[in-house]
Amino acid sequence: MTTARGHRTQAERREQTRTALLDATIDCLVERGYPRTSMQEICARAGVSKGAFQHHFAAKTELMAAAVEHLTNRLKEQREPEIGRLPEGPERIAAAVDLLWDSYSGTLATAAMELWIAARTDPELRAAMRPVDRALGRSTLEQIATLSGNLPREKVETLYWLTVNLTRGLALDAELGGDPHRRKQLLDEWKRIAVAHFAS
Repeated sequence: MTTARGHRTQAERREQTRTALLDATIDCLVERGYPRTSMQEICARAGVSKGAFQHHFAAKTELMAAAVEHLTNRLKEQREPEIGRLPEGPERIAAAVDLLWDSYSGTLATAAMELWIAARTDPELRAAMRPVDRALGRSTLEQIATLSGNLPREKVETLYWLTVNLTRGLALDAELGGDPHRRKQLLDEWKRIAVAHFAS
């Protein structure tokens, strides 16, 4: 809460510093990659001291996992108006696939990919990322399930995980410079299959 004189409270200042660190981390991951993302660079971009960083995060790996969660939640908030406008009937399935593709591509895909590649040989980073990734997956699934109408839960989960893994693969293809026309064709074909199979 802000005081009557317009000064920020200590809690607001803490949250602003934390957000600045998380945003700077995502920017560094996307622009420089994980190996070149240093605490010094993150602190410089966020405009905070190393001491302030250590006040918020015990380790670099903790910051990285929190940054992915922060970005995912921010994207979810941006998608809320679109979720409310999803069409009824079979078209809802195709629209939900598009929504997941938008969420799992772009900045989120780039940042998460940098971290998962690094986590393959970094047990500490992997241990920090895994529970965050699982929690985010479950929360997104629940969000999708609320939009599924009369679809059985088993079908919803199958559709969700198939779509997530497809879109992650397409996001990797985009990072590697794959053909955008081919990606669109594959996504359109999956939407056709999903509507035909899961709406039946």
